[in-house]
Amino acid sequence: FFLDRSDTVGLPIKFIPPDAGSYHCQILLKSPCDIRVYEIECVVSKDRVDAELEFLTPAYQSVVQNIPVSNTSSVDWKLEAKLEGEGFYGPPVIDVGVGETALYPLTFNPVAEY
Repeated sequence: FFLDRSDTVGLPIKFIPPDAGSYHCQILLKSPCDIRVYEIECVVSKDRVDAELEFLTPAYQSVVQNIPVSNTSSVDWKLEAKLEGEGFYGPPVIDVGVGETALYPLTFNPVAEY
């Protein structure tokens, strides 16, 4: 049994999330001959934000910048970090619980003056 476009009805839904996160809802459709329940999950992420950090430190001395990571979603996060560039170090993984803010300690340890 296949449906073509003549057998379908559009159901417009307007959703304005207050913040990033996972949103669940149920839609109940009833008629005299049928009852249907549709479950919908919307996952909302914030727009990508580019950031720039500038590290100033004497040659051969390290500096640590704690970068806050806030989890406003409804699930715990396990984040993997991929660092590129000479002299940058940090943990490969951090865990951020629901509603928590974790600090990612990004370390810059210059090996020469530049």
